[in-house]
Amino acid sequence: MKLCIVSDSHDNRDPLNAAVAEAKASGAEAVLHCGDIVAPSTLRTLRRHGLPVHAIHGNNTGDTYSMAHMAHEQDAFVRYYGQDADIELGGKRFFLVHYPHYAYAMACTGDWDVVCCGHDHVAAVRSVANVKGGQTMLVNPGTVGGIGAATTYVLADLTRWSFEIRTLP
Repeated sequence: MKLCIVSDSHDNRDPLNAAVAEAKASGAEAVLHCGDIVAPSTLRTLRRHGLPVHAIHGNNTGDTYSMAHMAHEQDAFVRYYGQDADIELGGKRFFLVHYPHYAYAMACTGDWDVVCCGHDHVAAVRSVANVKGGQTMLVNPGTVGGIGAATTYVLADLTRWSFEIRTLP
């Protein structure tokens, strides 16, 4: 299974859609958004890609009421979790949270295979030793909105266990 991991879109719909389109063309089957979406209408533009979207809100929360309402619409393609999410995809456990320090702490527990975050707009992927004697992937896709940094996202391939930081023009 392949996933498109994004964060910090800050209502910049064009680069968000470009990242999801590119990831889908590369085989992505779902989108994980690690926060700072701001307006629910930004996520609505992703409907055209036909992929499920798993999202949390970050520190630029925008309209959380409408975000939650959108997630409960008939045929909703967005699953909105609030400030963090514990989900399973492709036989792997994921934890999504906006803040990198919180993400690092959660990765150290060993309760998840992958912990994803955003907030600082710095794309990075690394393996973290956890207290259970294993390794947890810590993934920060940077800013898909291109705010103060390059426009980046991560294409994850769970079969190959690879996490590629991709930069959009």
